[in-house]
Amino acid sequence: MEAAAGQGVVKPTLAKGKPSASFRLRNGSLNAVRLRRVFDLFDRNGDGEITVDELAQALDALGLEADRASLAATVGAYVPDGAAGLRFEDFDALHRALGDAFFGSVADDDHHGVGKAEDNDEEMREAFKVFDVDGDGFISAAELQEVLKKLGMPEASSMANVKEMICNVDRDSDGRVDFGEFKCMMQGITVWGA
Repeated sequence: MEAAAGQGVVKPTLAKGKPSASFRLRNGSLNAVRLRRVFDLFDRNGDGEITVDELAQALDALGLEADRASLAATVGAYVPDGAAGLRFEDFDALHRALGDAFFGSVADDDHHGVGKAEDNDEEMREAFKVFDVDGDGFISAAELQEVLKKLGMPEASSMANVKEMICNVDRDSDGRVDFGEFKCMMQGITVWGA
């Protein structure tokens, strides 16, 4: 059954509390590309649907340990009749609804305009913290590899590939990525055709 427009959203309980504001990024086209990548990562068997089990496994791997019953209730409202799980369109609708429930609607954000630079910087810091596992203010090759492994990305299998990724953004050649380098890299991402 598909979620009705006015239907309330059951918020999944996360062991670590309230999600970060970076859950919903301000750049819509870039967010859509990232959301598709997340969908593909969560769809472990590649069948084009994310089951509650696949979603729970992905959240557990990221250390979020979602309550299964709450997750099933939330996701179930977006799974079409006859489907085993969420298709990308359903996943996108769920993502938007959760973003609205946790942070207010995107339309509300767009009308304020004040603090957008601060919001973007805060989102960037939150994203940086995901990779800066030890909290020392730098992303090392080992930390990057650890996060890539948790996400099930093939780039994690080779430390040489991970080090090359670091070198591509490491402007001061210290073998690590600091917040400034991370920010430049993220701001330099261009979405073609968006």
